[in-house]
Amino acid sequence: MKNVILSSEEIEKKLFRIAGQIVEKNYGLKEICIIGIVRRGVVLAEKLTQYISSISDMKVYTGSLDITLYGADHNLIAKYPVLNNTNIDFSIDDKTIVLVDDILYTGKTIHTAIDALLNIGSPDEVQLACFIDRGRRTFPISADYTGIVVPSSGLERVVLHVDDIDGESCVFIEKRDRK
Repeated sequence: MKNVILSSEEIEKKLFRIAGQIVEKNYGLKEICIIGIVRRGVVLAEKLTQYISSISDMKVYTGSLDITLYGADHNLIAKYPVLNNTNIDFSIDDKTIVLVDDILYTGKTIHTAIDALLNIGSPDEVQLACFIDRGRRTFPISADYTGIVVPSSGLERVVLHVDDIDGESCVFIEKRDRK
């Protein structure tokens, strides 16, 4: 049974607020790079780009970063090369990057994503926007921008659905099956 805690409208309001915070924190910059982590982070990055462009004069570059096989066994990479959906067709050197993910939990995904970014270029600064912060870090990583903080146990699953991928937009919590 899932317990919906945010509706589609509430998600949009929080994304607009995050966009405003990004513009405020980066006041004076002429350009910014918004890079979403595949899958749902990309959808969020595109929405943030739209909102940032509507409220500021900053030039916004948008890209996607697929870390699915990053650092994985090279035999896997040879077998499944189509999984790499990284699309960063601009230089990130000396730029401010906002890395976007749907859920921040242990910090492993973000740690891996930062490693991947540093192999692509040398940004001036990397900021982090995560829509849901669940706490319980394994790595010392925190978000600069957060939509909602949802403390939860390891027996719960916190999920962000986005219309483009899931056919609905909402945030919900459900109990995990014990195994």
